[in-house]
Amino acid sequence: MAQQSVTTGRTASQVGFAGVLLGFAPWIVFGVLAGPSTWEYAALAGLLAALVLSGQDLRRRRYMLLDMAGILFFAVISVLALVLGRDQLLWLETYAQVVSSGVLACVALGSLFLDPFTAQYARRTTPPEVWDSPVFLHINRVLTAAWGAAFALIAVLGWLAVRVPSASDWLNWVLPVVLLVWAVDFTRRYPDSYLGRQ
Repeated sequence: MAQQSVTTGRTASQVGFAGVLLGFAPWIVFGVLAGPSTWEYAALAGLLAALVLSGQDLRRRRYMLLDMAGILFFAVISVLALVLGRDQLLWLETYAQVVSSGVLACVALGSLFLDPFTAQYARRTTPPEVWDSPVFLHINRVLTAAWGAAFALIAVLGWLAVRVPSASDWLNWVLPVVLLVWAVDFTRRYPDSYLGRQ
């Protein structure tokens, strides 16, 4: 039993790490490109990135929550850009990054009620017999909550950046990058740290 817990933790520590980062790639593309005059192109780039990066999973009928949320979000934003006038989308032009970070936070935190999104990626690197183990589930709940909290904070920082333009570099770039680096580092370290306390 102890050996199974260690194996579960070791493989969960990978958490399909590359998969999680690739799942965020379209959102990162959008975040980097989105601006007052470029958010429409950023949404299209995010949609294309989401389709390309999830293409293999879609062909295999594996539907990853993060991928599906990205495709839906960027498709809706792209359609809105086509059918509505700029004056009707001024709010989106102003709050594009806030909205995208808020959606990501809702997707991540909402998945805690069903299946933590990181568990979907972790199952790619773990044997099926450990998927229902308490260690596997706990690690993925904590990691998913950490990512959700990071994106919720990034959404708040983006909102503050609109309100305090003089601090926009810090609020839109420096602090969000710090939060993302923390989340990546936490995802790498937490599983082994948790196992070490068992």
